[in-house]
Amino acid sequence: MARGWESKSVEAQQEDARRPRPAGEEPGQESPEIRTRRRTLELARARARGDLETAHVPAHREMLEQALSAIEEQLAKL
Repeated sequence: MARGWESKSVEAQQEDARRPRPAGEEPGQESPEIRTRRRTLELARARARGDLETAHVPAHREMLEQALSAIEEQLAKL
C-alpha cells in the first residue's frame, strides 16, 4: 500500500512542477518585461547623469535634472 501512495505523491509533484506560477510567487524574481524596463531606465539615468556633467546651459541642465527626477520616480515604482 505504501508504494501506491508514493507513486501518487510523485505524480502530484510532477503536476505541480508543470503548472505555471504567477510572477509574484517566487521572491526576487521579476518578469522579463520588468527587467527590461528597469535596465532601460537605468541606462537612461546613466546617460542623463553623464550629459548633466557636461551641460553648461542652464536651461539644458534644468531639463536634464527634470528628466533624472522622472526616471528616478519610474524606477521607484518598479
